[in-house]
Order: sequence, then C-alpha cells, then structure tokens
Amino acid sequence: MLKSRIIPCLLIRDKGLVKTKNFKSFKYIGDPINAIRIFNEKEADELIVLDIDATTKGLNPDFSIIKKIAPECRMPLCYGGGVKTVEQAEYIISLGVEKVAVSAAFIANPDLVTEISSKIGSQSVVVVLDVKKNFFGNYEVYTHNGTVRTKKTPIELAKLAVKLGAGEVVINSIDLDGSMSGYDLVLAKNLRDAVNVPISIMGGAGNLNDMRSLFNTCGVVGAIAGSLFVFKGALKAVLINYPSGVEKDSLVENN
Repeated sequence: MLKSRIIPCLLIRDKGLVKTKNFKSFKYIGDPINAIRIFNEKEADELIVLDIDATTKGLNPDFSIIKKIAPECRMPLCYGGGVKTVEQAEYIISLGVEKVAVSAAFIANPDLVTEISSKIGSQSVVVVLDVKKNFFGNYEVYTHNGTVRTKKTPIELAKLAVKLGAGEVVINSIDLDGSMSGYDLVLAKNLRDAVNVPISIMGGAGNLNDMRSLFNTCGVVGAIAGSLFVFKGALKAVLINYPSGVEKDSLVENN
C-alpha cells in the first residue's frame, strides 16, 4: 500500500551541496556525501538529488558523483540532471539509483519518457515540472532553472507525462523555492486530482505543519523539502535534520 513520504532534496552544483531561493541566490552548504550519511542515520523515506547545472550548461549527467552518492544511500534514491537519453538512464539505474528524473528533456522530447520507461520500468521514471505563475497569474512550466518558458501548464504536461509512461510526477514551485512559507496547496490539489500516479510536491516547506497540511489536502503524496532539512533557526544555520520516527508517524497517521 502506498504511503505518504517525507523526502529531502539535495541540490548539486559544481559537485557541492547548495540551496537556492526562487532558483537563484545559490548558497553553498557543504558536502553532499556527509548530508546523505546523516539522512541514512535519520532513516529518511527517500532522497532526491538534482544536479541544477547540468541542463543549463548542456552537460551530461555527472556519473562520477552518482558513483559516490548511490553506494552511500540506504534509502531509495532519485537522481536528475542532464538525462537526455535512454542509455544514460539505464546506466544511472545500473549504478544503484532507483529512479531517474527528467525535466527539460521531457519538454523537448516527450517520447523520451516512453523510451526510458520501456527499458527501466515506469516506476523508475520521474518527471519534474518547475512551475511559477506568469504575468497573468496562471501556472506555467519553465525549464533551465526557471529561465525558459514552455507556455505549457503543469497539469497538461503532468497528464502527458503519465500517458507516455511516467511513474511519478514532481511539481517544484519556483515562486516558493527557499521561502519556507508553506506549499502551494492549490497547485498540489490540482495535480493530485489530475493524475493517478504517485506525486510529490516541492517548494515552500518551512515546518512540519506545512507537511501535515499537504497530507491533509492531498492524501497520499510525497512531501519534498530542502531548506527545512538543511537550515535551523531564524539565522538559518546549516544543520542537517529530519523528523524523528514519532514526529514522522504523527504527520502521516491519517494517510
């Protein structure tokens, strides 16, 4: 039976761990391997690692860092960044990664999702949609770290992704990234109602009550957070953290 998941997200830039706000203001926060080891100890449900430089710089996946990260993870791992071919996806899976995320490559070539899922299984294919409101206040998907418009809505692209074989859809709010002001529950509910595969929501989590609100609104869903799990206190000191077993159980008890 599917259960709600609480998922740390690690952003990789120049092989280091960074945090952003609205996909800008990059702040270096340490070594990703150290963070992974702490999340192992905290028994995180899952981990998503995104190389945020790969697409914008036209790079391929950084297999060298994947080879370091994958053996360290004792939880299911999703990796995204620069994946453009079936062969790349297959190789990433062979390194011990459970899921491969695609974003800009899916927008450019939607059939890539079908091709990858036919090789590694739909359960291992995740489509990540970076979303912000446009000038008219409507949700729109952007790529390349929020710099390139697609003129497509997240719901239409989510439905297409699932139709073509994606096993999970992740919505990442650019507007709320790093704000720690709460998830976009309207967008989350719209996505939950639109597709019948597992979904995860990212952008805006500032405390555990934000996750509780997400679970209460959407039922079974993945709650992804970055700042919440790497910063502590009003001054945002870097401190890797994750809910204890009791805290986590209280969040998902009704799901």
